[in-house]
Amino acid sequence: MKFWFVTGSQFLYGEETLRQVEEDSKIIVDGLKLPFPVEYKLTIKTAAEVEKVIKEANFDDECAGIITFCHTFSPSKMWINGLAKLQKPWLHFHTQFNESIPNEEIDMDYMNLHQSAHGDREHGFIGARMRTPRRIVAGHWMDAKVQEKIAEWQRAAVGAMFSRNLKIVRFGDNMREVAVTEGDKVETQIVMGWQVNTWPVGDLVEEMNKVTDADIDALVKEYASLYDYDEKDIDVIRYQAREEIAIERILVREGAHAFTNTFEDLHGMRQLPGLATQHLMSKGYGYGGEGDWKTAGMTAIVKAMYPDGATSFMEDYTYDYKHQLILGAHMLEVCPTVAADKPRIEVHHLGIGGKEPPARIVFEGREGDAVAASLVDMGGRLRLIVQELECVKPFQDMPNLPVARVMWKPAPDFITGIECWILAGGAHHTTLSFNATTDVLRDFARIMGIEFVSINKNTDFHSLEKELMMGDIIWR
Repeated sequence: MKFWFVTGSQFLYGEETLRQVEEDSKIIVDGLKLPFPVEYKLTIKTAAEVEKVIKEANFDDECAGIITFCHTFSPSKMWINGLAKLQKPWLHFHTQFNESIPNEEIDMDYMNLHQSAHGDREHGFIGARMRTPRRIVAGHWMDAKVQEKIAEWQRAAVGAMFSRNLKIVRFGDNMREVAVTEGDKVETQIVMGWQVNTWPVGDLVEEMNKVTDADIDALVKEYASLYDYDEKDIDVIRYQAREEIAIERILVREGAHAFTNTFEDLHGMRQLPGLATQHLMSKGYGYGGEGDWKTAGMTAIVKAMYPDGATSFMEDYTYDYKHQLILGAHMLEVCPTVAADKPRIEVHHLGIGGKEPPARIVFEGREGDAVAASLVDMGGRLRLIVQELECVKPFQDMPNLPVARVMWKPAPDFITGIECWILAGGAHHTTLSFNATTDVLRDFARIMGIEFVSINKNTDFHSLEKELMMGDIIWR
């Protein structure tokens, strides 16, 4: 993925000025230290050039978005036909080549050249007039904080590109009678681009039967390099490897990057995939338990934004009211990228599903700031709810709870955070990430055209209630 840098100007100031605009633009691009590359494309001078470059961006699979900057005044009417066709994310970078005004050098020629304070306001008006979604970043291009804002938007834009091509495989259906894992798959494909389809568990069992001992040997060797385990559990571990290989073969064959399953539909399988699912998530696949395809999709997207990050499918499990903490876990499927230390594979009884005790990766989660994201279907629209968290070291060792788990304090405080989450309709399944931020996910929601709700240190219950009421009107 790359981003195109497009500078706005016009012929009014002469060829010498245009050459300087191009030279300065290239220096700015070279000075941007971002997670994804930026390519200087051209300096816009006519409506035809705007339309041409935007058409090219729309149909270039490697272009994840455009960054525009008006070095001089750039009449905004000439941008209209092009921006009307824009299908890629847009960042309006309001910067200036020089950081300070040079006392001795400033004259009218200097003013004509360095007038982004003038040109970008014209450019900003047309974006507002056309109601075109965009991220606006103001500040000098050499400022690290300014570049970090652009980096956040880049990750959101890459997530949007990934979303529009995302396929999700559902092995079986949703857990019976559960509301929040349901949703309108047609509307979601229209808005988010996701193709969500079902594959029979029987297809997975057939694929499992094709897996050879040599295939399993290779994967178990990989497990041994990453996790501790007891040799007495090797047969169960090998069965999980068989499941993982079969699931991944189907995902690769279908071009899918996320999947779901449910303990209520395991016909022909000896175990619910635990270790298998966890290790697949560590490779970058999204997952949702009990058929939760919305959380599977969001987990895959955040992993695409942060390929080397710490992101997992998560579930709010139980509270400690005395210490005002939430224990997050799942019966099996938490990604080892959020582990504090080297995880361990263990085999234990599973009280649901009626199958053999499965192997699972067990660990304590890491400490640090994180977010929990929940995508819910509100009927006619999607709502992305993001809550800021402080993950902490558990104050108990919980020796009889053989699952991967994370403990956290929700913002703005324990009780208000819980009340606000429930008020907004947040699910019990979430995407937990130590890398994604509220701003990144807000940018993502803006690009995708979906409602965004933030629960953070400044959130007030009654203000959020009013915001949600306004959202029901705006997003109706």
